[in-house]
Amino acid sequence: MAIQLFTPTFRVDECLEEIRECLEKGWTGLGFKTVEFENKWKEYTGLPNAHFLNSATVGLSLALKILKMEYKWEDGDEVITTPLTFVSTNHAIMYENLQPVFADVDEYLCLDPRDVEKKITSKTRAIMFVGLGGNTGRYMEIVELCEKYNLKLILDAAHMAGTRLNGIIPGKEADVVVYSFQAVKNLPTADSGMICFKESELDELCRKLTWLGINKDTYARANDKGAYKWKYDVEYVGYKYHGNSIMAAIGLVQLKYLDQDNAYRRQLAEWYNQNFKEYHSKIKPVFVAENCESSRHLYVIAVDNRDELLLALNESGIYPGVHYRDNTDYSMYNYAHGTCPNSHNISEKIISLPMHLQLTKQDIDFISETVIKYTY
Repeated sequence: MAIQLFTPTFRVDECLEEIRECLEKGWTGLGFKTVEFENKWKEYTGLPNAHFLNSATVGLSLALKILKMEYKWEDGDEVITTPLTFVSTNHAIMYENLQPVFADVDEYLCLDPRDVEKKITSKTRAIMFVGLGGNTGRYMEIVELCEKYNLKLILDAAHMAGTRLNGIIPGKEADVVVYSFQAVKNLPTADSGMICFKESELDELCRKLTWLGINKDTYARANDKGAYKWKYDVEYVGYKYHGNSIMAAIGLVQLKYLDQDNAYRRQLAEWYNQNFKEYHSKIKPVFVAENCESSRHLYVIAVDNRDELLLALNESGIYPGVHYRDNTDYSMYNYAHGTCPNSHNISEKIISLPMHLQLTKQDIDFISETVIKYTY
């Protein structure tokens, strides 16, 4: 049987029970389960605010839009970001007519604070930190840079559901944190996300913008007393970005098992580490930063024969991935090509090996043996 990079695990009966409640009550949209999931997420993370969305991509876009509105940023102002990420991270900056400025990555594949500081200019307004694979990298040094230069911090935590740093869910230091619950993430739904603003006023603005600029959503109106439930005001040109109760119902179940699932992912990573420990001359795992308990969304190695190895693994029924291609290689971000040499070099070598809950020790051993066979 083929070994896939990602295979999500759902507690099907429990998910169906939660969804059944939505169907029986006739409330599948915004509200009901979305409110419950938001409250559970705040309880789990310790973050002060949480708003359930239909994707993490719109969350990143909203984070930048709202910060731009609140702090009077101008078109063309700069956001320092990573070239080693899924393109939605950097597209979100472009959505708001802001300028992505790429800084290089370190050995953790996260932003290198030394290069970030070099890229700060009078037009820099924020730093976008991506916790690639669930790794925290040098996150706290990025926090210090934001404080030093009075910059806003956006934590793209798409891979970080359940990650802890020094025993605590990171993000309270950031102005906004965005999570992904897309189909193959550690907390999978079909597609959804969560945006967590530090300031409650920005969370309130976000809720209006995700519901077409309307100042009172349908769930709030349904719970109002009085005869004028249909009356509301429209304060902004908003969007249809909010999440729905079906996705939240699945999320509520998945959240119950998140720490347990991540613990197994860390066990998978440890088995990989043990298998490769004698082979670091040619197989270089990307290790987790000190004091980081990673969600282990990814297990990444760097090899010199990446493309040949990918083909050999495929022929053996193993289907890994690449996270990610250096974004400055894409035509729309090519203006920054050559500005991040470590990112460019490492993106030519990295492979993400299969990481999901249905893998066994035997699977990990087979994958590892195959990697070693075709690398040496």
